[in-house]
Amino acid sequence: MAKLLYLVHRLPYPPNKGDKVRSYHLLKHLAARHEVYLATFVDDPEDEAYIPVVRQLCTELHVARLHPGSAKLASLRGLLSGEALTLPYYRDAGLGAWVQDLTRRQALDAVVVFSSSMAQYAPHALPMLVDFVDVDSAKWTDYAQAHAWPMSWLYRREGRRLLDFEARVAARAACSFFVTDREVALFRQLTPGSESRIEALCNGVDAEFFSPSDERASPYAAGELPLVFTGAMDYWPNADAVGWFAAEVLPALRLRWPALKFYIVGRSPTPAVQALASEAVVVTGTVADVRPYLQHAAAVVAPLRLARGIQNKILEAMAMARPVVAAQTCVAAITAEAGSELLAAEDAADYVRQVDALLSEPDRAERVGRAGRDCVIKRYSWSAHLSGIDHHLARSCAAPRLALQAEAA
Repeated sequence: MAKLLYLVHRLPYPPNKGDKVRSYHLLKHLAARHEVYLATFVDDPEDEAYIPVVRQLCTELHVARLHPGSAKLASLRGLLSGEALTLPYYRDAGLGAWVQDLTRRQALDAVVVFSSSMAQYAPHALPMLVDFVDVDSAKWTDYAQAHAWPMSWLYRREGRRLLDFEARVAARAACSFFVTDREVALFRQLTPGSESRIEALCNGVDAEFFSPSDERASPYAAGELPLVFTGAMDYWPNADAVGWFAAEVLPALRLRWPALKFYIVGRSPTPAVQALASEAVVVTGTVADVRPYLQHAAAVVAPLRLARGIQNKILEAMAMARPVVAAQTCVAAITAEAGSELLAAEDAADYVRQVDALLSEPDRAERVGRAGRDCVIKRYSWSAHLSGIDHHLARSCAAPRLALQAEAA
């Protein structure tokens, strides 16, 4: 059993958005095998209630409060220092002091970093493993292409500066992980000549939790044809996706299926998302349990135009045995049989055609849903995927001990 410092940019509970799903399951995986000393941020007051849940998984926990408004102002220091704005956004003196104190009190074996921004706290004396998840720098560059000046300039700058930092972190790490082989290939392409050790550490899904149940009542009115999107609705790619779908796809589907309603299910909808609410669109905001909305949906859509890596929302919907129509780029990141386990679309006409076919052929929709659930059960177990970090941890933790033994001899 090793003593691990785990650095996470957001409290890894509840697992209600993509990064928190992954960081929570990684925490559970590490805590089952090692002593975990966790340092993290809380950036949502609602998450305060879950600190005791996380504390139970840790030997020791330090939580820093992050206020997004003031953190955004603090991030502007990066314009003066020349660094990526993400770094001062997540810079906290108290968290840094706790890490320094911890290293004096405990003989730590290694540090596991979740999200590149937390690498600024990793003690240089410890072997480091980094879960980048996605190539975040590329995300900012993508944002630049979707926005006008001056935001395009700011996002493009952030992409360049963050990539420089990511490259330095990867060079220092014993091993770095991304969620898919495609993200690994992209990072290697963006950092030519890098000798860094990089591997894919795939996402999973808790198929026992996300499973259909006859006891789960429908949240929908009788006679509705619910089409569902799930996700944190203050995340710009999600807000962009539902806005585009409501404008470009939904009207054509409603001509054929007047009972169709588009349900946008997720926390913190932005004003732009709230403005989509109408006779045809329901914006739920936070719900106690997303599973009833998935289980009783006629179909689930994921029309993400800017997305990186494997989307947990797609795996969860598949686990709930619902047919999913997703962006081609999202489907390509998932090991599933396109057309029978997961349906892909590239433009508005594709979405109209795919959803219309599912609504017209309920038996086929059920077959696609069942096949999708079988797919995630076979290929997307969290324990199977996260075990990929174990041998790297064993090797990283063993190296300092061997060095100490040699020095003592």
